[in-house]
Amino acid sequence: MPPASRLVLVDGTGSAYRAFYALPPLTASSGVPTNAVLGFATMLLKLLREEAPEAVAVAFDGPGPTTRHREFAAYKANRPETPVALVEQLPYILRFLEGLRIPALRLPGEEADDILGSVAVQAAAQGVLVTLITGDKDLLQLVGEQVTVRDPVKGRRTGPAEVREKFGVPPAGVPDFLALMGDSVDNIPGVPGVGEKTARELLERFGSLEAVLDRAAEIPKAKLREAIRSHAEQARLSKRLAVIRTDLPLPWSLADFARRDPDTGLVLDLCRELTLTRLAAQFVQPSLEEGRPASGPPSAGGSP
Repeated sequence: MPPASRLVLVDGTGSAYRAFYALPPLTASSGVPTNAVLGFATMLLKLLREEAPEAVAVAFDGPGPTTRHREFAAYKANRPETPVALVEQLPYILRFLEGLRIPALRLPGEEADDILGSVAVQAAAQGVLVTLITGDKDLLQLVGEQVTVRDPVKGRRTGPAEVREKFGVPPAGVPDFLALMGDSVDNIPGVPGVGEKTARELLERFGSLEAVLDRAAEIPKAKLREAIRSHAEQARLSKRLAVIRTDLPLPWSLADFARRDPDTGLVLDLCRELTLTRLAAQFVQPSLEEGRPASGPPSAGGSP
C-alpha cells in the first residue's frame, strides 16, 4: 500500500448496535430478524461511496474477558445483555463483510477499540491517512495529524483542534478527562461530583490528571478538593481503563485491508436469504447487451 493511501477503520461492534436500535424490527420471510443487517449495510455502503478509501477494515470485540474486565470487574457491568435478535444477526453481518471482501478484525480477549487503536497508530506511523468511524468519545484520544474520527450518524469529522475545543485538552489528554469525569457508557467511575465542565476546568488549570492529584491543595472548592484527594486511586484506575491500547501484536498487514471488488454472488445470496431486495438492487446492474440483470459492484447511488 503506498504511503499516501487512505484507510477507513469501522467500529463494527458499535455500528451493529446503532443499526439495531436505529431501525424498527424487521424480519425476513423465514422469520429471521434483519434490521441490524440492513442498517449496518446501509451505513457501510454510504460510507464507502463518500470516503472512497483505498483500504478498509471493520473491527469487532473478540470473545472472552478483556484486560479491563480483569482489572475492574464492574467494567461495562451496567450494560444490559445484548438482545437475542442482535446476536442472531451478527453472523449475517460478517457474511455481508465477506461478500464485500472487507476484513472483519477480531482477537480473543481484545476489544474493538484496542484493535482500532493499534491498527490506526501503526498505519499512521507508515504514512497512511486513517479515518476512524465511531461514535465513541474515548477513541478521540487517537486523533492526530494522520488520524481523524468521523461520526457514523452525523458525518462530523474530528481532528486535533476539535478535540481541544470540546475537552480543553489535546487528544492525548482525553483519558485524563475521562478519568476525572468518568464514562457511564463503559461504567468507568471517575471522581464523584466531577462532571464535564469541572473536568475541563481542572485540566485547563493543571494540565493533566497527575498534576490535578499532586496539586489538589490548590483547588479552592473544599468539597471538590476532598473528592479529588479521597478518590485519587479511583481516578488513576479510571484513566487506565480509558486508555486505548495501540501496541497489540497484529496478525494483519496493511496489504490485507486493500479495497477489492465485492463477491456479488455471495452478497446476492445473502440478500435473497434475508429478503433484502432493495439492498440486492445495489449489486445488480442492467446488461448492456441484452437488457438482462447482471451481477456487478454497488453503484454510486441508491439506497438499500
